[in-house]
Amino acid sequence: MEEGKSTVRAVERAMDILLCFTERSEWAMTEIAEKVGLHKSTVHRMLATLEDKGFVARHQASERYRLGMRVWELSAHLSSSDDPAVRLLPEMERLRDLVGETVSLYIRDGNERIRIQAVQSSQAVRRVANVGVRLPLYVGASSKVLVAFADEETQRLVMEDPSWPASIDRAQYAEQLEHIRRTGYATSIEEREPGAAAVAAPILNRAGKLAAALSVSGPSGRLTLESMREHAPAIIEAARRMGMMIVK
Repeated sequence: MEEGKSTVRAVERAMDILLCFTERSEWAMTEIAEKVGLHKSTVHRMLATLEDKGFVARHQASERYRLGMRVWELSAHLSSSDDPAVRLLPEMERLRDLVGETVSLYIRDGNERIRIQAVQSSQAVRRVANVGVRLPLYVGASSKVLVAFADEETQRLVMEDPSWPASIDRAQYAEQLEHIRRTGYATSIEEREPGAAAVAAPILNRAGKLAAALSVSGPSGRLTLESMREHAPAIIEAARRMGMMIVK
């Protein structure tokens, strides 16, 4: 029994190490140890095993680690019928070509949102969106969409999150969510990042349940409130088409 627990714990630790690479592409061994809360010798042994299996690679000169080719081999076998990040990509590209701004796809994970796909704008000055980034749910157009169209229990848990900044009034936030449900989209201007703006709409699956948030983002000087309102119908329609591709 103890051996089984030890094995599960080792797997959990290895997964924690791999998940570090969702935040940035390269890590030093000591940084990983601090991030996951493990002794450096333990992390060193696990990294050696992951490196031997091809899941991480170590730069010989800098001694920093990055994801190995085995991870990319696994991702290549994702089924386009199961992975929304793959299946919805053509519609995202179509929307990018229509509005001329960066298009992103977000899902909720606990009290955070994760960007699982992005199509970058081709304009010289643009909002660059990196895939895999985790962001808080209390700010931003996509965050508000993911909360506004979630079930009541999820909304309650998010609104009661003790990590919310005191500067955000929960009552006003709740009013924003109600407005978003009525209009079908959310906007944000420099809520999370200076000089950036975004407009987002919910992707509802065939059963009418929230599957993801579709976002268009760009420089706030170009993506003004007026232009976001103009783009909203196209974004809502794109989200509707995407939702028809998702069964559950």
